[in-house]
Amino acid sequence: MNEVFDQTEALQNLLISQATGGSEDDAEFVRLRQMLITNPALDSLVPRFVRTCRNLSQFWQFIKYKHPTYAERREFIWAEFRPLLDLLERGPLSPADQLVSERLEKFDASHVQAAWSKALERRAADPEGAITSARTLIESVCKHILDSADATYDDGADLPKLYKLTAETLNLAPSQHTEAVFKQVLGGCTAVVEGLGSLRNRLSDAHGKGKVGSKPAPRHAELAVNLSGALATYLLATWEARNEAAA
Repeated sequence: MNEVFDQTEALQNLLISQATGGSEDDAEFVRLRQMLITNPALDSLVPRFVRTCRNLSQFWQFIKYKHPTYAERREFIWAEFRPLLDLLERGPLSPADQLVSERLEKFDASHVQAAWSKALERRAADPEGAITSARTLIESVCKHILDSADATYDDGADLPKLYKLTAETLNLAPSQHTEAVFKQVLGGCTAVVEGLGSLRNRLSDAHGKGKVGSKPAPRHAELAVNLSGALATYLLATWEARNEAAA
């Protein structure tokens, strides 16, 4: 187990003790809390009360009104920490995961960050859910960009249509370029989006299955998540560069 996992588990246990009659070291809480909230790759999975409670006195004021019994407090804290600990138990983020997480952190769009965190969290244990989250990430990024650009779109549009409109807004549609190499690369991005949609429809948990249904393996989820992360950061980086150029 890595060091961050051990310290996160120590924070969970410290808070459970404090919530069930114990008297814990406030300085240790502050140290462990700071370790988590300064890690951008983990931000969206850190329990909200950890971010908002800056010391144990504030945590106590929160938890004593949140749940009246010790048992309820334990269950609540375990449940809040579970997604973060599940992710950390599988080991540290890869350099690519870390890069995507850091870039998405720059954008003030919690739904985008949440979709990416869920995709990472589910890759191994819940491949179907990870594939669904991978597509949700691209949908969220497209809508974030279109909203920011004041573009009109159908909120119920499928992913290929959303991506096509986003690509045109960012001048990334293959039809907007004449150079063969750009048309090929940008056409590849369109193919990725269409592939994510097909993969989700065939292998994810977004639709019911018949008796003979394909079940995705972690490698399928890994591919979907990696593709969605790369494309999401490319779209957001292009949107950012466009805004900087216009400033």
